Amino acid sequence: MRLARVCSAQGPPLQEQPVTAPTPLHSAAETRRNLQQRHATELAAERTRLLYQGSRMPTLLMLFTGLICAGLLWDLTDTLLLTGWLIWLVLLAVLRLIQVAAFHRALPSRQAKPYWRQTFLIGAAASGATLAAVSIWLVPADAFFLQTLIFGVIAATIISACVAYAVSIQAFLAFALPCLLPSSFVLLASDSELQRGWGLLALIMLLSLPLVAWQVNRLILRSLLRRFENQALIESLAQAKSRAEGLNQELAREVEQRRRAERNLRQAHDQLELRVDERTRELDETSHALSKSQTRLAMALEASGLGLWDWNLQTDEVHHTQVREIFGIEPEDVKTTLRDLRPRLHPADVPVLREAMLAHFRGEADGYVVEYRVKHANGSYVWIEDRGRAVSRDESGRVLRMVGTRRNIGALKSREEEQRLAATVFEAASEGIVILDPNYRILAVNDAFSQVTGYRREEALGQAVLQLVSDPEARRHYQQMRQELEQHGQWSGELVERRKSGELFPQLLQIKLVRDGQGHASHIVCFLADLSLRREAEERMRYLAQYDELTGLANRSLFKERLHEAAQRSRQSGRSLALLHIDLDRFKLLNDSLGHEVADQLLQQMARRLTQAVPEADTISRLSSDEFAVVVDSYSNLSSLARMANRLLGKLRQPLEVAGHELMMSASIGISLLPDNARELQALISQANMAMQHAKHLGGDTFQFFTDNLQSATIERLQLETQLRKGITEGQLEVYYQPKLNLANDCLDAAEALVRWNHPQLGLVAPAQFIGLAEETGLIGAIGEFVLRQACRQARQWQLDGLAELSVSVNLSVHQLRQGNLSSLVRQVLEETGLEARLLELELTESQLLDNVDNVIDTFRQLDELGVRLAIDDFGTGFSSLSYLKRFPVDCVKIDQSFIRELPDNSDDAAITRAIIALAHSLELQVVAEGVETQEQMDFLKAQRCDAIQGYLISRPVPAEHFAQMLRDHQD
Repeated sequence: MRLARVCSAQGPPLQEQPVTAPTPLHSAAETRRNLQQRHATELAAERTRLLYQGSRMPTLLMLFTGLICAGLLWDLTDTLLLTGWLIWLVLLAVLRLIQVAAFHRALPSRQAKPYWRQTFLIGAAASGATLAAVSIWLVPADAFFLQTLIFGVIAATIISACVAYAVSIQAFLAFALPCLLPSSFVLLASDSELQRGWGLLALIMLLSLPLVAWQVNRLILRSLLRRFENQALIESLAQAKSRAEGLNQELAREVEQRRRAERNLRQAHDQLELRVDERTRELDETSHALSKSQTRLAMALEASGLGLWDWNLQTDEVHHTQVREIFGIEPEDVKTTLRDLRPRLHPADVPVLREAMLAHFRGEADGYVVEYRVKHANGSYVWIEDRGRAVSRDESGRVLRMVGTRRNIGALKSREEEQRLAATVFEAASEGIVILDPNYRILAVNDAFSQVTGYRREEALGQAVLQLVSDPEARRHYQQMRQELEQHGQWSGELVERRKSGELFPQLLQIKLVRDGQGHASHIVCFLADLSLRREAEERMRYLAQYDELTGLANRSLFKERLHEAAQRSRQSGRSLALLHIDLDRFKLLNDSLGHEVADQLLQQMARRLTQAVPEADTISRLSSDEFAVVVDSYSNLSSLARMANRLLGKLRQPLEVAGHELMMSASIGISLLPDNARELQALISQANMAMQHAKHLGGDTFQFFTDNLQSATIERLQLETQLRKGITEGQLEVYYQPKLNLANDCLDAAEALVRWNHPQLGLVAPAQFIGLAEETGLIGAIGEFVLRQACRQARQWQLDGLAELSVSVNLSVHQLRQGNLSSLVRQVLEETGLEARLLELELTESQLLDNVDNVIDTFRQLDELGVRLAIDDFGTGFSSLSYLKRFPVDCVKIDQSFIRELPDNSDDAAITRAIIALAHSLELQVVAEGVETQEQMDFLKAQRCDAIQGYLISRPVPAEHFAQMLRDHQD
């Protein structure tokens, strides 16, 4: 108290002395944002550099492709158009190469400009559109071999460019979409089936290339991000270390200044007390000494940044210095501790401060030192280090007065947080990190290093790095690494190293040299990544590019490559080459009935049997779902080939067990020879396929050699298909009607609609010649819809003409059932024609009911709800069970004419017919007999109470006008 009075008497209070505010430091968050912005800019620039770096080869390849296409198409297309396209291609390639050269000459700061990326996207789009122009305007539509060469070269260019541009998804899309999308649409819209096939292939490329580009982009982006993150981590560590060293030095100075200030304060206090007690009469000299002491104390406090406080616990008055600098508030706003200062304390830190002060009050400590947070004038909390001790107590030991110091330690806390975050990043990094001293001894490693190499942290620390390098190749690179580090400050490359267990593994190693403020090497930071998984993925992709994943056989791409090599060997040696095209019989039925998993297991076993049965084959490949190809480039004669085919068929038809099912499979084999049958590979493949199709038409489980007659028959079949398509569009199809006689009342009350083809040159073509072809080619759907519409329209017209109310029957095909829109089509036709649903009867053969039974039942129920009558044709010839017959909502069954032909003389046919009629009547179904040609047959059927008959006895199928006259005559 006397010290305070003397200070008041001798000069102004300490807190009123002018002080200089400390310079604020940048926050860690601001530093990280600056680093992130810089790295984002560097990442964009790096991706642009990678685009330009990788675009030179695709551009040259595009130029080379243009020259090849020009050479191939020079005599086959418009020369002027081709010349213009070629000049544009060369000009575009030269401009892009000039653009690449200009980019590489530009400074790194200018390379980061958006201009380079935008011009690259324009160039990529122009390149893609230029390549698309070839397939759209220049390639002839009927030159398959020329299309194969040109489209193959263009596809290679597209794949090369797409892989190079995959570093940027925008660049990839700018090239791929103009290149493939217009070509796909134009080719798919072409009238040529071959052109549509190329269009489908281009569309598949367009759909598959983005996946490859996405994978490449992801790998490149991940690598760049890791590299920039590692660089940022190194820079952050270096900055943190530099700041830590500076703060340590500043802290040391502050501590020294504080000690000096405390020492001076104690000396001044002792001197002042001594002079006050002993020299009260020498007040002037004492006042002068106190003034000097006060000046030194103020200077010491100002230099140390410490704030001095003096707290009177009796009155709660407190005296502060540095209040404005520490709390941002004016000294006059803090007069008391409990009323003015305590509300500013952080609630979580109040118990800590209270416990420290109580421990000191109880005499458990000479003083207290505590860290807590105080709300600054700007609303944020600042960290304070507070030191205090009691200087006055009463007789009972109660503290009356305390003095102490406090300082702002926010910067120190920030540095500690940065160091903690850096340590967390160091340990959590997925790449192995090693920090070395300038002598290449290990100072620190993270957990990822131990996981990659197998060395524990305690085994690696202090070791020379060469002691952990066991690979001779890596040791040979050691001196090269050191030289490059000294010259450039960094080194990166891929090495094969050994783990602690002795296992070899590929690794990506990146080394960075860290220098101190004087430019001397202080540390070496190494980043290593295990490339084992990446190499395995690359190997897997190479395997899938050439082999079928399911069977392990060569895929179509490798098959073509090996067939080409075998053909070259055959031409050089003069030997013949045989191609066997193998197709499994009835595989689709098995796949639909037992499921894809069973079918896949079956294909795997069939592939093994193929490999075992034909060990002399040069190549065995899987072409598609159930199609295989065998290349034999050395055989003695055709007899040996026939024996090989028979041996192969016998091996394939052996019973096998798949997923608990015992299956019997067979195959159809087509054989074509080079050069006996074909000179070109594409012709060889096509001829083998023709022979296989012929073997399948013969019933399967056999083989056929390709012959010229087979090709002629195939050509005739194609011509007939073309003429049938033309006949459908030009209205050459007609509908004939065969009447049905109701045996109960001898009335013609129903008719069956049958299609006929009135060919302009061939006349009436029998249905047997074109119905099967229509079912194979899918034309049966259009034919069936035509017959349905015509029959309903004609039946309604007969009603309007005043003829008897007639029910008309129309045959259905499996193709119409599979389309899934049969019920909606029937509803639409009935609404358009105005025919009542009960007058329409739809017929489906018994054997067709087995094809997807559940789907047929659902469709029949929908038709039954419409009121349409349903009938089973050719009843008794299929293999359907009575349980199926009970499940189908049918109204009528038609006995096949094979049971009617020998009635009533054949006792077996008579018994079967009686049984069918009795069975149908027991199920409340009507029975119609087909193929009735004699009066005896009709009498027998009438005696057995058959409901109706149809056949030549009543009438042959006749045109609509003849049938109408027949109805009039019958009514008369």
